[in-house]
Amino acid sequence: MRDHRPVSGKWYIVGAALLWGLAGVCVKSVSWGPMSLIASRSFLSLIILCVCLKKTKVTFSRGNILGAVMMSLTGMLYVMAIKLTTAGTAIVLQYAAPILVFLYEIVFRHRKPACAEIIITFAVFGGIVLSFADSLDASHLLGNILALLSAFTFAAQIIIMNRQDTDSGDSLIISCVLSLVVSLPFLFTDPGLTLDFTNIFWVCVLGVFQYGLANVLFGIGIKKTEALESSLLLTIEPVFNPIPVALIYGEKMGPAAIIGSAIVIVSVALYGLLPVIMKTSESGGK
Repeated sequence: MRDHRPVSGKWYIVGAALLWGLAGVCVKSVSWGPMSLIASRSFLSLIILCVCLKKTKVTFSRGNILGAVMMSLTGMLYVMAIKLTTAGTAIVLQYAAPILVFLYEIVFRHRKPACAEIIITFAVFGGIVLSFADSLDASHLLGNILALLSAFTFAAQIIIMNRQDTDSGDSLIISCVLSLVVSLPFLFTDPGLTLDFTNIFWVCVLGVFQYGLANVLFGIGIKKTEALESSLLLTIEPVFNPIPVALIYGEKMGPAAIIGSAIVIVSVALYGLLPVIMKTSESGGK
């Protein structure tokens, strides 16, 4: 049985995915080191979260802390991966997460997925791989490993923050504080730290929109959607990710990337419409 939650949750997740998709162009546009970027965007994001969520008290429960740790690790691993490998490689490897969530649902929650869900899940993954086929190589091994590790932490983040005993808002705030504490010392020893207009502009975009506002939308949407559904809708991020880079830096998508992106968009759209399709099919069969 599918858990029919409010449709509005899907739009929050889509919004979060689009804002998260700004990561590639933001990180590539700033000369600072990865930990300096983590520190600055965590600080700005913390302000946005506190203002938008209007939190006066944070509960340090097991679920909240675990969700925060996974989110912090995902952010750190991903930013470091972008600095060490291509943005396309980093994002495609991270988005093995939907497959990991799918396997978790089957193995640990004994969920019996519909045949259509199985096909769509693997179509999404195949589309992502195809989208960035040109940038998948072994020349940046460490960055590729970090990106792949971020897929596991991202999947864990989605699963944990989707649970009823986890307050996504609390997890987001704890995550920002944790990331800030860990990365702050690096901010004062970063040789690439310069406060010119370009760096400041992109750091502000990174902290306020790409991470702060995106996390607010994710925190709301993750409680209104299923874990697998969320992970699939978030695959809009790797499709959107190269677009700002192409517009600003002139990087063009090849034929394989265009086909792969189309597969992902169509697959995600079909998954979103699946409840309606199944309901119509059931009605027609009566």
